[in-house]
Amino acid sequence: MGQTPALSPSRLGAVLRRALWWVVLTVTGGVRRHGQLPPRGCVVVANHSSHADTAALLAALDARHRPAIGAAADYWFASPWRRRVCRVLAAGFPVRRTGGGMDDLLSMADGLQAGRAVVLFPEGTRGADGAVGAFHRGALVLAERAGVPVVPVGIAGTDRLLPKHGRLRSSLVRVRIGEPLPPSATPEDARAAVAALHARTASEPLPDSPVRRRVAAVAASRRGLLLAFAWACAEALSWPLMPELLLGVACVAVPRAALRLSFAALAGSLAGGLLALQLANTGLQLPTPLTTDRMRAEVRHELAVESASAVRHQPWNGIPFKVYAAEAGRADVPATNWLAESAQARGARTLTVGAAFAVLGLLLRRFRRHYGAYVALLGAGFAAGLSLIVAGWS
Repeated sequence: MGQTPALSPSRLGAVLRRALWWVVLTVTGGVRRHGQLPPRGCVVVANHSSHADTAALLAALDARHRPAIGAAADYWFASPWRRRVCRVLAAGFPVRRTGGGMDDLLSMADGLQAGRAVVLFPEGTRGADGAVGAFHRGALVLAERAGVPVVPVGIAGTDRLLPKHGRLRSSLVRVRIGEPLPPSATPEDARAAVAALHARTASEPLPDSPVRRRVAAVAASRRGLLLAFAWACAEALSWPLMPELLLGVACVAVPRAALRLSFAALAGSLAGGLLALQLANTGLQLPTPLTTDRMRAEVRHELAVESASAVRHQPWNGIPFKVYAAEAGRADVPATNWLAESAQARGARTLTVGAAFAVLGLLLRRFRRHYGAYVALLGAGFAAGLSLIVAGWS
């Protein structure tokens, strides 16, 4: 029985780079590819508006082509640390922009003939307005010398993900690979092909769910903050549905709002818990649906042993926060101690859950059209989990 041949170092490096950048771009909004490179070596020419273009191509192109990225020698190879970053993370090779650049490009001819893909940005620099600038002829000369095709590629979304002189934001990145150009193609032909692919990709509407759009509109507004605060406050008093359910719906719909929604929910929990403690301390008993006598007995025992710090068990044992707040009031736990301890316990849980759902929203960005199905599954899962918790404490 034959053995599978080991990956060469360059192929293994390409596999690891592709995995790295696919994970990074997935977390920051997702990456999608349309089209395939030809099976043999080729020169890839693409539009260039962001440093993230390199990551997009390394994530989208097949590792079997062992993509090598042409990088400006006067920028990416100007210092030892940039040189190492460029070579290790991007398989970059230097291309001089002030003379000698053609020799740098022609040095890659042997790699092309061995099946590699050499990626070049023929504009020579990043554009700032989304337009595709004039192409230099080096890419076509290299392809002709090596006897390989030129493949145009359009990239969209990177200008939003990492704008020139801007900061990183969430964005779906799309890479569209076109048909190889004939050997007679000119720089103008290559530019026209790339510009057409870029325009088509950038203008293509993203499939989305009307439900998600409506939820996102609320979640990203002040109404979303008020809703998160009120929901969590009500749950700390009597409402049976945890604020984490709301975070699961809202943070997946609009991940960028996750942090402020989580803090609003945390503030609501603390305010409601403090009010519940004060009301119970005066002898007022609010209704607590979906709780059991065994839950209350367990909390009374914990409070008797640990006082306010007993609330640290709440995020993990399934007993609702309102039970702890009410029983703490009946046990005459000092309000200041209660607030400090519950802030730690609820903060750890609420902020962690909000962050987790934000990451999930970024991972599922390309599947936004199925948001309605996600909400239905989330609701069903929450109902099943709640039923099991109540049954376990009955």
